[in-house]
Amino acid sequence: MCGIVAATAKRDVVPILIAGLKALEYRGYDSAGLAVLEPGNLQRLRAKGKVRDLEALQATDPIAGSTGIAHTRWATHGVPNTSNAHPLVSRDDVSVVHNGIIENHEALRAELIAAGYAFTSETDTEVIAHLVHAGLDRGLSLREATRQAVNRLHGAYAIAVLSQREPGHVIGARRGSPLVVGVGEGEHFLGSDVQALIRETRRFVYLDEGDLVEITRERFEVFDTDGKPLSRTVKTTDLSADAVERGEYRHYMLKEIFEQPEAVARTLEGRIAGNRVLPNIFGVDADALLSKVRHVHIVACGTSYHAGLVARYWFEGMAGIPCMVEVASEYRYRQGVVPAGTLFLAISQSGETADTLAALREGKTRGYLGSVAICNVPESSLVRECDLVLMTRAGPEIGVASTKAFTTQLTALALLVLEVARINGMDKDKYQRLVAQLASLPRVIAEALALDPQVLKLAERFVPKHHALFLGRGAHWPVAMEGALKLKEISYIHAEAYPAGELKHGPLALVDEDMPVIAVAPNNQLLEKLKSNLAEVRARGGELFVFADAGAGIAQDPARGALLRIDSGGDLIAPMVLTVPLQLLAYHVAVLRGTDVDQPRNLAKSVTVE
Repeated sequence: MCGIVAATAKRDVVPILIAGLKALEYRGYDSAGLAVLEPGNLQRLRAKGKVRDLEALQATDPIAGSTGIAHTRWATHGVPNTSNAHPLVSRDDVSVVHNGIIENHEALRAELIAAGYAFTSETDTEVIAHLVHAGLDRGLSLREATRQAVNRLHGAYAIAVLSQREPGHVIGARRGSPLVVGVGEGEHFLGSDVQALIRETRRFVYLDEGDLVEITRERFEVFDTDGKPLSRTVKTTDLSADAVERGEYRHYMLKEIFEQPEAVARTLEGRIAGNRVLPNIFGVDADALLSKVRHVHIVACGTSYHAGLVARYWFEGMAGIPCMVEVASEYRYRQGVVPAGTLFLAISQSGETADTLAALREGKTRGYLGSVAICNVPESSLVRECDLVLMTRAGPEIGVASTKAFTTQLTALALLVLEVARINGMDKDKYQRLVAQLASLPRVIAEALALDPQVLKLAERFVPKHHALFLGRGAHWPVAMEGALKLKEISYIHAEAYPAGELKHGPLALVDEDMPVIAVAPNNQLLEKLKSNLAEVRARGGELFVFADAGAGIAQDPARGALLRIDSGGDLIAPMVLTVPLQLLAYHVAVLRGTDVDQPRNLAKSVTVE
């Protein structure tokens, strides 16, 4: 993994490839490369580091071609270096870029070495190039050689392949990793997602699992694993090039934090009216499925997992339905019990998260009532494979640290919980009150964002720290977990989150003047319990930073910490609102510490391998 761009045109495609790689930088990567083709001449550039390093090579010793493939790599097999960077080449003839993991690469490597192929990298990808080359030597076309090669692969892949023997042709294939076709006039493209190609076209074909595609300047054709032609619909995206630009903001993450009122408003638009959730927003006849739900099983990863943990409190507290939440990477390796009437609920920003997709596919064999996807990408695999869907409408999220995806996921989950609660007989007045509260969420988040200057001042006190402890109770324990995740992944400060009531069971031993403690304090039935936990921190000399509801009545102690008062807007929406200052805190601490905010080390945005 991580990003693929390919093009065939009547013009030099190198600028297209480099621009596409820049658009995919948000995914995270450690090397970049491209290969272009003119008849009888395959040229390649690769660089460890950033796309700008690749650009520097192109400026020093430029190459050009009307057909090409390009890649940003996030190392899985082999260390980050030039030799392991994509594209990989077989005998100066075939070149390949690849996202995913080939699980049987060692056996294939041994076979290919025995056949006389020399390997120049440590990657699993290189076997693909040699398999295709071997097929060409047997007299196969590039398309057929690629088809036979991928049918031998075990694991996940999205690939783009070219060869000197068929200039002007690029073959793509996908299984377990996304790939789209960009449709132009006299030119065609491939990309990991539409953002790589949005500057060239707004017309796309979203390839399905197992599809193989051949693109030339004039046409594209899609085939199944047996080589039979398939029909795929060309769709026009609403995404614009401006949507993936930073604009006036210093970083994408900051832009996305401040986009949250609008993103939440889009998620609610056309879905609530007159203090009620509108019918069929999850799909036609959704009520028939939701009325049978007796249990909910949520599966997700990372930030989406934290959203699921919040929703567990909602499902059980408002809808009266037992709810279990599981990390997707663990799901397939546990023999779980599925009670009758259990709904499988998958949450993913990209809809291509490998572990979540694998869990969904495994879940289809375990007897669930049905499946629901909460997702941000309409044509993603997750959306296509679930029975019911609610799109979050967050728009592109470029920063690796997820922000608006989290708040819009919670907004979508709140809609689902309220609908299930209504079906299960929630008191009408309470139901309408909660829907009205949800409708106010964009305004309340905007008010929380106005506290940014105060959060910046707090952030200055975290710069020299090496550790931090986050506390919350009830539905705000996952909010504390999300706050800790944001701080650790972009500032590199070690941060952990605990239920506040667990302090005395171990974490209190860590509290001293060097351990900042950040507490999330909504004004709810657990407030007095939380205040007692905070007193335990103060009694040990801890530095306490409290993000509290304006009505919580928590006193400020400027000598040992700080208090930030926030109007959280009510019990239902408080988790979304109180998340916002925690996002701002992580952002400002990272900026002050000089880290790479949008592309933190070792991390990728879309995790398309297990």
